[in-house]
Amino acid sequence: MDTDWWRDAVVYQVYVRSFADGDGDGVGDLAGVRARLGHLVDLGIDALWLTPFYPSPMADGGYDVADYCDVDPLFGSLEDFDALLADAHARELKVIVDVVPNHTSDAHPWFAEALAAQPGDPARDRYLFREGKGDNGELPPNDWESVFGGPAWTRLPDGQWYLHLFAPEQPDLNWRNPQVRAEFRKVLKFWLDRGVDGFRIDVAHGMIKHPDLPDTNLQQQISLLGRAELPYFDQDEVHEIYREWRGLLDSYQGARIGVAEAWAPTSRRLARYVRPDELHQAFNMALLEADWSAAGFRAVIDDSLAANDAVGATTTWVLGNHDVKRPVTRYGDGATGLRRARAAALLSFALPGSVYVYQGEELGLPEVLDLPEELLQDPVWERSGHTDRGRDGCRVPIPWEGATPPFGFGPGDRSWLPAPESWTELAVAAQRGRDDSVLATYRSALAVRRENPALGDGELEWLDAPDGVLVFRREPGFACAVNFGAEPVELPLSGRVLCRSDGGAEWTGVLPGETAVWLAEIR
Repeated sequence: MDTDWWRDAVVYQVYVRSFADGDGDGVGDLAGVRARLGHLVDLGIDALWLTPFYPSPMADGGYDVADYCDVDPLFGSLEDFDALLADAHARELKVIVDVVPNHTSDAHPWFAEALAAQPGDPARDRYLFREGKGDNGELPPNDWESVFGGPAWTRLPDGQWYLHLFAPEQPDLNWRNPQVRAEFRKVLKFWLDRGVDGFRIDVAHGMIKHPDLPDTNLQQQISLLGRAELPYFDQDEVHEIYREWRGLLDSYQGARIGVAEAWAPTSRRLARYVRPDELHQAFNMALLEADWSAAGFRAVIDDSLAANDAVGATTTWVLGNHDVKRPVTRYGDGATGLRRARAAALLSFALPGSVYVYQGEELGLPEVLDLPEELLQDPVWERSGHTDRGRDGCRVPIPWEGATPPFGFGPGDRSWLPAPESWTELAVAAQRGRDDSVLATYRSALAVRRENPALGDGELEWLDAPDGVLVFRREPGFACAVNFGAEPVELPLSGRVLCRSDGGAEWTGVLPGETAVWLAEIR
């Protein structure tokens, strides 16, 4: 791929714990990912994004990092990482790794040093320690709430409080401290020197807090992913950090990229993260949040393209990830949810820009809603007082082969979360060779996308369509049509079928309900 590979790349998210287990302990690891690279090559992706594999107490699935420049023994070793990277590059796959700069683990040496220090010591200035309110400092410094539920402050025996926008085991760093900025520059260089192709930046919108740490006074419920307009998210100063990081990325040969996981109130605020001197991409979660309707999807598409076009950036399209309910379940579950998820995938692959696929979407996996409570590990479960089951349902290990769980997840007979017995027909091996399978649709669509000059980066033109239907054209001679309604509709289009979300191969001018079709040589 050329130096702008990221502008229309198909990126596959590997949630390492749940992708493949190489040593039989029931937990996915780097050796397991390496052994299953063939699946990603066959699928037709351009890059894989690895979730955190760093040393961690695993209070939040590895997003509580104790050492940013090593591999947790649970996932292997640096040698395993180097071997995976070499194999991926040999197969012409780019590799993006997670970096978690908003917070560390409470097991990080810096935080241990801060806890051992007295209030006012420079060691505490790397984090956000404050005095409390009330007569004796018994109240938190402000009313900020944790994204995971409960207050965002924890008090120490010496009376000071520290900020954690997520779990208490994830203390927030003070990004106004020069030591923090210098340390993460070293972290980025460590992995760039090893050959990674880029970074996905966790909580990219949260690293800078309002300097006064004011109360929110919003009296609003904060969603799991924190999209509210709050004084600890999407502060203007955060862009200074990304300008510095862009300079570092550009200093390396080959296109090394930065991808922001940034939640902003509007598409235009989000587009600020991908201005020419900042990051290359930002996850566009708006499509993921859109209601299943032609009007809802079109509004998101138009708004996203306009905002990114204004800064010369490409748009990313995301239908799922390790933090949200899987599309099949989100769109209605069962046969209805599966039809809609397949159609939405085909739509996203045809849009201008880059697309991200979360592992298991290519198999049509639903959310697992009935995991035993004693097995739930997401901190949201405890922090919510057992009222929110959290995100474990979308993190169940994917099925590879066989008739019973854990479906070839590894050489052992267990997985850290149990897969449902009903996933037998959803396994990779069970779907291979079936022209009507979800896997076949994904492989076919991504092959067409790679080969068709009309797809990827570029522009689209909306065509007239009946209510509940979206039809757009991309030059030369390509059209995508999606029927969001349940009933078939007649479309005055003709052309050669390139791909259909229902596995069909013919075009009669009638588009079934909740189905997408790609046509070439349209007239």
